Amino acid sequence: MLSLRPNCECCDRDLPPANRDAMICTFECTFCADCAENRFGGVCPNCSGELVRRPVRPSAMLVKYPASTERVLKPQGCADGEAA
Repeated sequence: MLSLRPNCECCDRDLPPANRDAMICTFECTFCADCAENRFGGVCPNCSGELVRRPVRPSAMLVKYPASTERVLKPQGCADGEAA
């Protein structure tokens, strides 16, 4: 099950579960659409996988299967076009 991480790993923008701007790779690395497209060209800087829109979990299912509250952030930040 997807963890639905709460933030962009690069810029720390909040990405609540219903946010349609959250992008993930197959390992659930999570980025906002702006960082995913403009910094990384749709390629995950961690694993080189494709970044795609994260699905939205129905609100009724969030009660039983809540989103993660653990924030993941690259302490060194993310330079444009560089691996995170």
